[in-house]
Formats: sequence, structure tokens, C-alpha cells
Amino acid sequence: MPKKSPAQDAVALLKADHRKVEGLFKKFSKAKSKDAKKELAQEICTELSVHATIEEEIFYPACNGEIEDDLLREAYVEHDGAKVLIAELAQGNLDDEFYDAKMTALCEQIHHHVKEEEKPGKGTFAQARKAGIDMDALGEQLAARKQELLAQIKSNGLPPPETRSFTGHKMRQGKPVDMEARA
Repeated sequence: MPKKSPAQDAVALLKADHRKVEGLFKKFSKAKSKDAKKELAQEICTELSVHATIEEEIFYPACNGEIEDDLLREAYVEHDGAKVLIAELAQGNLDDEFYDAKMTALCEQIHHHVKEEEKPGKGTFAQARKAGIDMDALGEQLAARKQELLAQIKSNGLPPPETRSFTGHKMRQGKPVDMEARA
């Protein structure tokens, strides 16, 4: 019988996700062909969607009451902002005038979010560890849910994002920006 590999604790799993997405953003910024960019964008959107879901369904609820409320609230809002860009990118076209700009903005948002979660001593992860949350058990739950979500996405495609902090304000689409007219 094959030996089962040791499970990652929750923080290690989430940090590994962060490193993976950072690498994908770097690859996207260097990619030249549309096919490569499209494939990388799809992978970025998938990884971020799964990561946000497992944090929101499992990790953040486990931290509720154990870490600063403001930090958790901000994390939900940051996720929701990223989800808007993820939806734009996942449903967009590489030929869209703002596609690369949206990817850059998403990268910057995620970079900020990761910095907040991983901040030594004060970040979400440090506070969760100090609170004594069982990171091994939580890691197992995160890993299992992650595999479920990846299988669902493989079968059904990327689902529309679900926001948790945005209240569904009605927005109007303004007149498209004509960058060429300004030149």
C-alpha cells in the first residue's frame, strides 16, 4: 500500500496557494502568445476562486472570534473586489482593451491581500496560530474541499463568483473609454 504523504497544515496550504498564484501572475506578465495568456488567465481565475472559497467556507469561520474582526471583514471585502475582476477576466476576451490592465489590478489586489494575511506577528495567519486553532485538522478540511472544487470546475467550468460583503448595488455601464481619441 502506498505511503500517504503528510498533510499540510492550513497556513502552509494557503501560503502554497499564494506562491502558486504569484508565479502564475509572473508568467502571465511575461507571456507573449494569446494562447499562453488565455491558459494562464484561466488558471489564475480558477486558483483564486478555489482559494477564496476555501478561506471563506472553512478558514475564516474557524478564525471568527479568534482574530481581529476588522482583519476578517477586510479580507472578505478584498475577496469580493478580486471576484469582480476574476469574473471580468474569466468572461472577457484577451482582445478587450482593458484585459491586461484588469489582470494587473487583480495582481496588485492579491499582492496586498497576501501581505495582510502573511504579515509576521499581526497578520491573519499569525493571529490564527496564536489563538491555538488546530491547523492540522483545518488543513485537512481545506485540502479536501479544494479537491472537490477543482473537480467541480473541471466538470462544469468556473462558476460565477459569490460575493459575501458586497450588497449588490445596481451599477450602470458608462460610455466606453476611447483611448485613441485622447492620443
